[in-house]
Amino acid sequence: MSDADESPRMSEPVRLQKVLAAAGVGSRRHCEDLIAAGRVSVDGAVVTALGTKVDPTSAVVVVDGQRVPTSPEVIYLALNKPRGMVTTMADPQGRPCVGDVVEDRRQRLFHVGRLDVDTEGLLLLTNDGAVAHRLSHPSHRVPKTYVAEVAGRVPRDVGRRLRAGIELADGPVSVDSFRLVQSTPRLAMVEVVVHEGRKHVVRRLLGAVELPVQRLVRTEIGPIRLGDLRPGRTRRLTQAEVTQLYRLVGL
Repeated sequence: MSDADESPRMSEPVRLQKVLAAAGVGSRRHCEDLIAAGRVSVDGAVVTALGTKVDPTSAVVVVDGQRVPTSPEVIYLALNKPRGMVTTMADPQGRPCVGDVVEDRRQRLFHVGRLDVDTEGLLLLTNDGAVAHRLSHPSHRVPKTYVAEVAGRVPRDVGRRLRAGIELADGPVSVDSFRLVQSTPRLAMVEVVVHEGRKHVVRRLLGAVELPVQRLVRTEIGPIRLGDLRPGRTRRLTQAEVTQLYRLVGL
């Protein structure tokens, strides 16, 4: 059974409580209680009638002030991109690429942002153009968390310097936060949070403070965490995670 087969069919009006239940809000009875209590709105208007039908592919459904993803055709995936995989949907050189992971899905997905070939970790895939655009646009300042293994000891003032800003070839960049995770005489692990989307920005920032990166993993994008997802595998975002993304980008 495909992902879409588990939800209401595209463009068919469906009872609101069924749409909410299919979106993971709760049981159908619980969703009926939410509607009757006036806690659900559709396209900006509060709905209390249990017989109300909506088009799940186009309706904007909000529960307790939070938008709920309802379209069965819209998919949001987290991928743990392994080192050596190219962040493209196809590669003319025949290298492993993101498109290989989702080639069997009938929906045409695209990646949100990029990771260079040597960087591992969290990448989001979706066919929701509005969410993808806002997550990628600098104006929304979406934080991205990286864990890096770096050579040598970490000087005490590195965090202060990175937060104050480092002048790179394409302009100044500062980190949102920096912390030392663990350290040995020859190797350290640090966590860096940035909202910049410039190419190789974390590697360049750490290189500029004499901390050459040996391994780099993106562990979070906004509220979405990599967790224990295995390299090369995907998982569907939960309804709560998608709602958090909506809130983050103002949808």
